[in-house]
Amino acid sequence: MTTKRPFGLPSARLIVIAAVAGILAGAVAVYVTNVGSGNGETGLSAQSSGACEGAVEKVKSVSQFSKGQVAAMVAAQPPRPLDLTFKGPDGRDLKTADFAGKTVLLNLWATWCGPCREEMPALNALQKGMGAKDFEVVAVNIDTGSDEKPKAFFAEYGVDTLGYYRDSSMGVFNSLKKEGLAFGLPVTLVMDKKGCLISAMNGPAAWDSPDAKALITAAKGP
Repeated sequence: MTTKRPFGLPSARLIVIAAVAGILAGAVAVYVTNVGSGNGETGLSAQSSGACEGAVEKVKSVSQFSKGQVAAMVAAQPPRPLDLTFKGPDGRDLKTADFAGKTVLLNLWATWCGPCREEMPALNALQKGMGAKDFEVVAVNIDTGSDEKPKAFFAEYGVDTLGYYRDSSMGVFNSLKKEGLAFGLPVTLVMDKKGCLISAMNGPAAWDSPDAKALITAAKGP
């Protein structure tokens, strides 16, 4: 079990950071989803009524659990597939489509991001407690340069359950920024088993909390 907390910050500090970040980022996210990403609103509408049509009800269900320590989660309007590419644990290219059949909590983080470091033990605990064939926490590190710092961080803080996913080009972050989903770090998305975006948030959260587990349980569905 991971108990060491970076910088010696107590969990209460994380909750306060998450609450403030959630209010700010959530308000911006609502605005952005209402005006569209600027990258083809017609295309997004078509995707919603096609590949992700069945996700509309899932979005409504999950949004009921966006409260407490995960209150910053904003429902995707519309739910849509995202084509993101990053490196897997073996160093090969992976796409979000490769996780089909599995509900995914996709998190972007960096070693230089204080809130990212603070929430990483909770993400590790969530994967340890709920990770299975139908759910995975996919934490993608976006440090530029070599793997030295992120791997050292994993070792130092006992992150022993999360897979090692990387994107040193920051392409994933830039893609989400264009979609109006990323304004800083950390960024967290919930995607359903068809790869459709269900909800998103900017800022950290206590991912090992009952609120977070209830949201993930709703996202997984029956």
